[in-house]
Amino acid sequence: MNKQIRVFKVNQKVVYPSQGVGKIIEICEKMFKESFLQYYVIYLEVSDMVIMVPTDRVEELGIRPIVSAEEAQRALDMIGTDCEPVTSDWKLRYQMNLELLKKGTVHDIATIVRSLYRRSKVKDLPILERKLYDSAKKLLEDEISFALDLPLKEVEAMIHGYLEPINEEDPGDSEFGDDFEEDEFPVEKRRPLSPREDDGGGEKNPGGDNDDAEEEEEEEEEEEEEDSDDDDGE
Repeated sequence: MNKQIRVFKVNQKVVYPSQGVGKIIEICEKMFKESFLQYYVIYLEVSDMVIMVPTDRVEELGIRPIVSAEEAQRALDMIGTDCEPVTSDWKLRYQMNLELLKKGTVHDIATIVRSLYRRSKVKDLPILERKLYDSAKKLLEDEISFALDLPLKEVEAMIHGYLEPINEEDPGDSEFGDDFEEDEFPVEKRRPLSPREDDGGGEKNPGGDNDDAEEEEEEEEEEEEEDSDDDDGE
């Protein structure tokens, strides 16, 4: 029997393309066609499955270690950048992305997520492509979560933030722009309402404080007349 080099160790996290992140829980030997073969026993948490993979097939299957934190961050940065428009032929696009998924590098997975997300903003994805996008996004989330040692929910929010950076901008930066706000609300933009105007006085009482002054003058004149009458009576 030819001894195989153990690429991975027990308890090491690995990525199984198209399957997700798993952990080597055992390395064992089993009889297969009258000879002993060495196997990695891998537990896949995402599907709650245990699979056995011959150690001499890991490269063929694309099974690899979790990327470093630096590589994970580069993948995040990449999905936030612009990309060339993809073909409008969804069948061709699907096959291209399926090949990337099988290769399974973190860059390939991030490329699928970025291109299909951009495409979905132009037109709804067919069902098969939508499933492919969901699978790639889940794989990316799981690996980056382990690589950066962050909770999955936090990584999901991070990826969404990189895909949709415009959503994080100030709501005032709308398609109407600042000119719309200036034209639509010229008074409020230039001068805050006074308490009287805020109560509706600006519309219902155009005279404002002038009317109050006139009322006070009339009251003073009435008081003076009453005082004068009292003097005459004495």
